[in-house]
Amino acid sequence: MWLTKLLPALCLLAVATTAAEVKKPGAAAAGGAKAAGGAKPAAGGGPLSPQATALAGRSSALAFDLYRALAGDAAVENILLSPVVAASSLGLVSLGGRAATAAQARAVLSAGALRDEEDVHAGLSELLLTLSNATARNVTWKLGSRLYGPSSVSFADDFVRRSRQHYGLEHSKISFRDKRSALQSINEWAAQTTGGKLPEVTKDVERTDGALIVNAMFFKPHWDEKFHHKMVDNRGFMVTRSYTVGVSMMHRTGLYNYYDDEAEKLQIVEMPLAHKLSSLIIIMPHHVEPLARLEKLLSKDQLQAWEGKLQRKAVAISLPKGVVEVTHDLQKHLAGLGLSEAVDKTKADLSKISGKKDLYLASVFHATAFEWDTEGNPFDADIYGREELRNPKLFYADHPFIFIVKDRQSGSLLFIGRLVRPKGDKMRDEL
Repeated sequence: MWLTKLLPALCLLAVATTAAEVKKPGAAAAGGAKAAGGAKPAAGGGPLSPQATALAGRSSALAFDLYRALAGDAAVENILLSPVVAASSLGLVSLGGRAATAAQARAVLSAGALRDEEDVHAGLSELLLTLSNATARNVTWKLGSRLYGPSSVSFADDFVRRSRQHYGLEHSKISFRDKRSALQSINEWAAQTTGGKLPEVTKDVERTDGALIVNAMFFKPHWDEKFHHKMVDNRGFMVTRSYTVGVSMMHRTGLYNYYDDEAEKLQIVEMPLAHKLSSLIIIMPHHVEPLARLEKLLSKDQLQAWEGKLQRKAVAISLPKGVVEVTHDLQKHLAGLGLSEAVDKTKADLSKISGKKDLYLASVFHATAFEWDTEGNPFDADIYGREELRNPKLFYADHPFIFIVKDRQSGSLLFIGRLVRPKGDKMRDEL
């Protein structure tokens, strides 16, 4: 009961505070994403080529396949996955592989319809550049990709050139004789790539005799309408019914696309990001529960069905504020989807990478720092005089939820993830 009474009061306070401090419209400062090969990113709102459009759909299908694989791993709590970056890792395997090794990479990507292999790489390159264009999208997305090979390997010139051209790939030899120094080198590169936001990719590398693909990312959405910096306080996030951690929560009231699925006992809200080229969709159960039930429902078709039921309504939103850092080694999950030869040292043919059949794919580290913050565009205070904002729907994200960052033009997913356990100390039980 206390929460029901408190939230409307907070919403009204947010309205009054933000209306009193509205600035002239403008865009929040955007961070930069690395463009592949130093190329200029495609215009954020321009049409994609047929190849990139086809691969946008393929990467979205890959998103749900990989999400389900990660969700089925009992050791995984938070999930953070960029499908277009994962697709680019498959593109690298295809680029560096021959015969069945390359064919399997394209099959996992469902890129068989693109007859010309070069169309696959050109399409992935265009899609990655367009979606990660931080200036056009007014988001912060710092992205780096590096291939580590054993010190005995010599990278073939043609592979180096083409992988830089299409995927912005850096190349490095590494020796794990001094494992501590090798890990420090990988983590320092990731920290530098992300401006210090991702201080660590991994604490260990199990397989040190093969190739490592490392993707390091920092993503920070800038809202189309910002949260007020004064509407932040300390609350509890219920990881389970019996375990709560203390977190900062940010609050705002506005007009959003919203749907309450009473049959499935879940809420959905869509929050446009700055420039409205993409949006963040949150899917949350009504009450604290494991996300397995929602994850069984989650698919590309189901997401489209939910989106079709969204209606613009006044919503009072409360979200955790802070940075979530997650690393996934996608190697075994990609193998489970059909990339079996590249990860098998007795069968892998990655000879286009070095000119020899002397490499296999030991790890695919997919590491992301995702920051939930208040920043975004100033907004028109006139909306707060409207009757429609007086009785908002409540969307109080104080328990595990699924989220998706979706490109509105291509339908491609920039990110898909779940927040189960944010950073925070365990709160003491209160009677």
